[in-house]
Amino acid sequence: MKRIIGLLATCMLALSIAPSAFADTDRSFSDESIYDLLVDRFNNGIESNDFDADAKNPAIFNGGDFAGISNRLQHLIDMHFTMISVGPVFKTASYDGNEVLDYDEIEPHFGTAEEFTALIEEMHANDLKIMADFPLVGEVSNPAVQQELLESAVQFVSDYELDGLRLTLLDQADTGFLNDMIEAVKEANAGLYVITNEQSDASFDSMPAEERSAAIQESFVQVDPDTSSLNQFSNEDTGKLLQFDDLTGPRFTYKMVELRQFPPTRWKVATVAQFMLPGVPLVPYATEIAVNGKEAPESHPFFNFKTDMELHDWIGDLNTLRNDSETLRTGDFKLLHNEDGFVVFERSSDEETWIIALNNTSEVQKFELDPAVFGDKKKFRGVLGQDLIKMTKDNKYPLVLERELAEIYIVEEDKGFNTPYLIASILVVILFGLFLYMVIRKGKQSRTEEAVGEKK
Repeated sequence: MKRIIGLLATCMLALSIAPSAFADTDRSFSDESIYDLLVDRFNNGIESNDFDADAKNPAIFNGGDFAGISNRLQHLIDMHFTMISVGPVFKTASYDGNEVLDYDEIEPHFGTAEEFTALIEEMHANDLKIMADFPLVGEVSNPAVQQELLESAVQFVSDYELDGLRLTLLDQADTGFLNDMIEAVKEANAGLYVITNEQSDASFDSMPAEERSAAIQESFVQVDPDTSSLNQFSNEDTGKLLQFDDLTGPRFTYKMVELRQFPPTRWKVATVAQFMLPGVPLVPYATEIAVNGKEAPESHPFFNFKTDMELHDWIGDLNTLRNDSETLRTGDFKLLHNEDGFVVFERSSDEETWIIALNNTSEVQKFELDPAVFGDKKKFRGVLGQDLIKMTKDNKYPLVLERELAEIYIVEEDKGFNTPYLIASILVVILFGLFLYMVIRKGKQSRTEEAVGEKK
């Protein structure tokens, strides 16, 4: 029953934005959304590579492997990310892969080279891109070491059909060397994205928008905050990595629990901001179960798939909206209102206009959308909570939003009935009626069989 309702809701969401569907052609890094996991902490698929592993000890290998990711691939597909980052996969002394021992070998705890290749192929078959980390270890300032690293990186992206490479641990690497490596791996693997998780002057395709990410965290970690830091967002942030939950520091849930806030509400409003503001969303694994933790390894628990998955579906809906609308990914950004936790902004293009409202306050908030800007005979249709704004008799568009909620509105011509939505609504009623009929019929059949059995 729960899965049927979820599928119907997804159908309604897809139909509700059907007019703005964007053909998947000539996409750039700005069009991506990334799920960032650690192989060892995601899922254990086979036991044969679990030597010296203990899922109860967070400081050592827990047993996650490539087969485990494959077994839970549907979990990732259902969230509609475009790219999965699997972290470092080289032979390593640490579960997170950062203590590389040999760039020429795949970590045995994770699986074999053949299993890694199979995982990549399976992801591509399901329209998922895959990215891996390349930590720069050793005396990186040494020219000989630099040459070895460059050759290893080129060999890695030549052996495996990766879509992205993230260079990490850049402390000792100078800009010239990084640019040489970026150029070399791109030449070896055409179309490869090369990004980093640190600030750098090198020619990466993307790097973190640290101040913007901090602004989201500060603005949504508690109710009635100072949201003035969100004023810094602009169209220039479109291709930068945007994340407010982090694998290298305290998780977002930890910070809100410290402030005695209610995680589910905080998470929902914050993720709407992350996916709708300019930037490329990067979401660490276990965000969908609001995982807690102050620092590694506590903040890197083995994923518990038996935990409530409310955020899993929510993130899937946000990704659906973003994937189907070029405007939500790369359209013009305009901040319409930002005061004491109530934020309203616009994403627009020649094709469509969206209004995103975030009420992170303890009271109902109201904002007047200007008819002089949007025109007469418009309607603002909410696609998350199904809210609807139409022009009032006094020629106003009143946006009213309940406390601690977010809504995303598509601006449309007010022509009466919304045919796609009407069709979707009728379809939901018909399918739900059919489901109830089958349940009742099965129940009657079971009772009849029981009666026959008793007579015998």
